[in-house]
Formats: sequence, structure tokens, C-alpha cells
Amino acid sequence: MTLLSEQAGIELPDPVDDATAAALLDRGDIDVVGRMPWSSNATFLVLVTDEHHNAMLAIYKPQAGERPLWDFPDGTLAAREVAAFAVSELLGWELVPHTVLRDGPVGLGAVSRFYDHDPEQHYFEIVNGREDVFRRFAAFDAVINNTDRKGGHVLLDERGHVWGIDHGTCFHVHPKLRTVIWDFAGEPIAPELIADVACLRERIASDTLWLDGLLSRAEVDAVLQRVDVLLRRGRYPLPSGDYHDYPWPTI
Repeated sequence: MTLLSEQAGIELPDPVDDATAAALLDRGDIDVVGRMPWSSNATFLVLVTDEHHNAMLAIYKPQAGERPLWDFPDGTLAAREVAAFAVSELLGWELVPHTVLRDGPVGLGAVSRFYDHDPEQHYFEIVNGREDVFRRFAAFDAVINNTDRKGGHVLLDERGHVWGIDHGTCFHVHPKLRTVIWDFAGEPIAPELIADVACLRERIASDTLWLDGLLSRAEVDAVLQRVDVLLRRGRYPLPSGDYHDYPWPTI
């Protein structure tokens, strides 16, 4: 396992706890370390620091670097990254790194906690033995209507925790689920996961502020509709049977 930091020759700061990381993401000073390769939109590895000499690496995705898409409104991808983190937190599943929407070196953007990982360890390499982890991802992606769950959009950190990344093209009002995680299609969803999804629905329906300013009203309503379908069927979605079910490239 060769970590990204080793491949790039980057010296990692000393680890910080979750509370310090949250404060750094919200208010820390951001300096660009370099641009991340293989990204269709501008994506930067940044160093975030504070006056107490705390430091951490993060990923910064500015709105100004978003490539226009025909099916998503311009300038909304960063907010969708934050909305995906909010849904992960409301579910209590810890699938998405802590992500905030804030100003950075080239303007407003999504800033996410960085976890060191081996880029070669994608979904197809790590799924065996972690099926229950990816059952959560399959349900999560159905809720957020993920259009781009490539194999490389999950990563395994040094602790063995799996994180999902790159959620800028989620939450469309029309069904657009595109994912490599079809292994569980048609399976019953575990009761404990159904309970979490039901709780998510209650939280969003009772307090739309969770997603206020991140998604449109129609997009929030569509989240609730997708949740209702998942709860009513109690099973993972089935692929439609054509090429639109899978992102390209798959990794």
C-alpha cells in the first residue's frame, strides 16, 4: 500500500482531532499545495492552518473552477458536495469527509478534510470483506441520486475506514443514478439501515435548514421522494439495463 503522500513526496502535518479539524475547515487560513490530477474540475490539495499552529491537509474545489454541465445549474457543484456531507451526517453513517462551503484562495468553494490513501485501492480492490460498508454506500447513493459513483470515488484511509468523495453531481431532481455499486441490487435493505433512512426523512421534513442554501426547494423535495420510494420498497434499486447505469470511466 503506497499512500498518496508518499507518491507525491508530501510531508503530512501532525494529526488533529475532529473538533480541531472542524474549526480549521471553518476558519483556518488556506494555502494551495498543488492541483489534484485526474479531476475534470479544478481540485486543489491545500494546507489549512490557524494561529495555534494547528495544521491539516484538505481538498478545495472552487466554484470558479467548475466545468459547466448541461444537466446541472452552473456554480452549484461545491454546494452539492456539502449537501452530501450533511446527508451522511444526518444518517450517522460517516461516509463523506467533513466538508464546508467557504471562501478560499480563488473564491467560494467546497473544502473537505483530506485522508491519506493509496489511489490504487479503488472499489473493485476493496469491496471484498467490506460488503456491509458498501451496502450503506448503495443506499446513500440512491438517496442523493449520485450520477458519478466511480470505483475511484471511494478511498480507504490509513485506519481502514472507507470514505466517499466527489459528490458534486448529485441531487438532480430527475432519476440519474450511475454507480459501480450494483452488487446488492434488488436485495432487501437491512432493518437498521431502513431505520436510519426513516430518521433522515423525518429530520429533513421537519427542518429544511439542514440543506437550506445548498439545494433548491425542488431538489430537497426530490430527496424526500427518493427516500419514500426506498422506504416503501425496502430494497436496493435495480439497474435499468442500459449503459446509463454506469459512470464512465468506471474507475
